[in-house]
Amino acid sequence: MTTQETRIQTPDLVFPTGFVWGAATSAYQIEGAVSEDGRGRSIWDTFVQQPGRVVNGENADVAIDHYHRYRDDVRMMADLGLGAYRFSVSWPRIQPDGSGAINSKGIDFYSRLVDELLASGVDPWVTLYHWDLPQALEDAGGWPSRETSKRFADYAAAVHDALGDRVRNWSTVNEPWCAAFLGYASGEHAPGRREPAQAVRAAHHLLLAHGLATSAMRAQRADSRIGGSVNLYAISPQTGSEADLDAARRIDGLQNRFFLDALLKGEYPADVLADLAEMTGFVQDGDMEVISAPLDMLLINYYSRFTVSGTPGGAASAAAAPTGTGSPWVGSEDVSFVEGGRPVTAMGWEIDDSGLHELLLRVAREYPRIPLVISENGAAFDDVVGADGVVHDRERLNYIDAHLRTCHAAIEAGVPLEGYFAWSLMDNFEWAWGYGKRFGLVRVDYGTQLRIPKESALWYAGTIRRGGLSGPAE
Repeated sequence: MTTQETRIQTPDLVFPTGFVWGAATSAYQIEGAVSEDGRGRSIWDTFVQQPGRVVNGENADVAIDHYHRYRDDVRMMADLGLGAYRFSVSWPRIQPDGSGAINSKGIDFYSRLVDELLASGVDPWVTLYHWDLPQALEDAGGWPSRETSKRFADYAAAVHDALGDRVRNWSTVNEPWCAAFLGYASGEHAPGRREPAQAVRAAHHLLLAHGLATSAMRAQRADSRIGGSVNLYAISPQTGSEADLDAARRIDGLQNRFFLDALLKGEYPADVLADLAEMTGFVQDGDMEVISAPLDMLLINYYSRFTVSGTPGGAASAAAAPTGTGSPWVGSEDVSFVEGGRPVTAMGWEIDDSGLHELLLRVAREYPRIPLVISENGAAFDDVVGADGVVHDRERLNYIDAHLRTCHAAIEAGVPLEGYFAWSLMDNFEWAWGYGKRFGLVRVDYGTQLRIPKESALWYAGTIRRGGLSGPAE
């Protein structure tokens, strides 16, 4: 028996039985086929056509052609041993104008995808919204409009009605912080608006959409497991000065507590409301009860740590937007994001697995106990195909290894962590960065659409087979 085979059978860090090992994608980043089978126009289809919005003027009209290649992609998932696959549904593929009649060809695609996954032994996890709002709804006001929340609940109910007999695990809105503040404050993401007050309103309505959708889905099936998805960051002050400590409080408030408190406590943090005093007043009676409807799980996306300073004009962090944008930090535009001295990914994001441990313990300690799932975690690196035909992405492998070790430590400390989804299954369209940033476990040649599992994918497959991690972290 080889040493490798021994390690496969005897992992040193064993994860609990039933721990979910998965990978994730999103519809707009991978599907392509933007004008096929009745799909309507999304805000991203409009955004990518505007000069200067996306690096090199790239778009996702074809992306990685998953719409036509999904069977091969599912076969690849099964070969890697994935226990679960988290994907999003394209709202304009289901309702081309964001409301009204259901496009049967659109829902049929996802029905076929679900059947293919189940036949291959891969559990489908559905995300209902990953930023591709139908353009017609943006034209009617977008997420700053309360009506968009109601339309989302109708859409969620339609998808749940069609797939809920086979899909048990559901996520409503992915990363509402990004959709609200990158879409409506900084303008880095679609629809590209720079209206800070409207961004705060959008954040509330995205959370309201989550709550309304949760209630609508629960009315259809009591056995569905429903969760909200938030992107959380560990936040550190640059120094112990009063200004830096307050900067950390403010950024933590807008990035983390605004969403966690609303979902799990039914209220917005008082200090955040004070920071945003001139931009509030749109919360109606009963909204917070709707938003905080009991969840079956909380999905957490984690990538990095922020180090902040209350002194404007400090040393700039490398994690900058790819194009000219405003600030997403409504009410805290004067806060500086500074380099913390850690290694960074190709995105300029600092690598800090200790931040994940910090956040998991914090959520478990400060909020009502709820099952947790890491629904996104991964890194972009400038990996290439080697002379041997293999993508030796050791940096990504080490990144995931370190974060999985952190997950195991959190579980050992009593955190109810039930699963981990690597981001992303495949290289894809990385929003305003276009195709220049690769997050995938699987490399995609964008010219030929050839998929090549990277070294990290093969390592992850071995980790899944073992049910844990072997040897010391490298």
